[in-house]
Amino acid sequence: MRLRELGITIGDLDPGALNAITDVPGVRVGHTTIVEGDDVRTGVTVVVPPSLPAFAAPFRLNGNGEITGLQWMEESGFLTTPIALTNTHAIGAVHEALVAAAVAGDRSTWSLPVVGETWDGVLNDVNGFHVRPEHARAALESAADGAVAEGNVGGGTGMICHGFKGGIGTASRIVDGRTVGVLVQTNHGARRRLTVAGVPVGRIIGPERVPLPPRRGTTEGAGSIVAVVATDAPLLPHHCRALALRSMLGVGRTGGAGEHSSGDFGLALSTQPADRLEPVPPERLDPLFYAVIEATEEAIVNSLLAAETMTGRGGATVHALEAGLLKEAMGLS
Repeated sequence: MRLRELGITIGDLDPGALNAITDVPGVRVGHTTIVEGDDVRTGVTVVVPPSLPAFAAPFRLNGNGEITGLQWMEESGFLTTPIALTNTHAIGAVHEALVAAAVAGDRSTWSLPVVGETWDGVLNDVNGFHVRPEHARAALESAADGAVAEGNVGGGTGMICHGFKGGIGTASRIVDGRTVGVLVQTNHGARRRLTVAGVPVGRIIGPERVPLPPRRGTTEGAGSIVAVVATDAPLLPHHCRALALRSMLGVGRTGGAGEHSSGDFGLALSTQPADRLEPVPPERLDPLFYAVIEATEEAIVNSLLAAETMTGRGGATVHALEAGLLKEAMGLS
């Protein structure tokens, strides 16, 4: 289930054909999902641009998290590897796989991969090192255009969002003949703050209707989110940073606050070749900003609706946000 299937829309811009980051021509997404026994609930997701290097930039709302390769991205203005998302303690294994893929492809004799994380230790044995380089290689090999699997898949397998089962979500917008796509890995937010299209559904549903998951950290809302923004609009690195920043406004519209115990990051890239770029003039950037905000908000809600209730490590259970309950909370049932 996705948000628009419920008759609920975010904003006034139209989505692309798939309402996914893969609406941006040439962008591919791959997942490896690892579910083993009672305690392993994790995986890897990759976003692969059509060509590299690509103009790109990050933005950090709150830094209790990690994305490798950002120093070089900020210094150079380029993304030089696919973007991978996984759990906190699997960064090293995924990083190794991306370096090996770069070297094997003769793209470089050195590589500084971009690997982001969110912590899945409520549902997953995060200290068991279950993600290995071959899982990241499999995600790269499976990367494809077309519809993107959401919810309990890839890096989002064991994640929690606003007190519900979270994971991977995606959405897109078309503006001025260009496409903006967003993919999120959601593992953040407090139940009471969840807002959908301006409706405080988290407070309406409350913990009485759907039990809260086991507490993680000392702050309600502890966790992280990574938003990957891709567009075929011709943008320079400082424009990309502006789009990455606006993805965090989408996080805020759904109730995320960049809590002290959360890592909240945006990454934005332009797929237009740098050697023949005629950048979007400043007066035409605002529609792209609105597109990013809307697509990020919708991608977060899609991650919730696509996810399924999961029981994992130590018997911990995290409940899904059921479509009928969301409609009821929004006064649509």
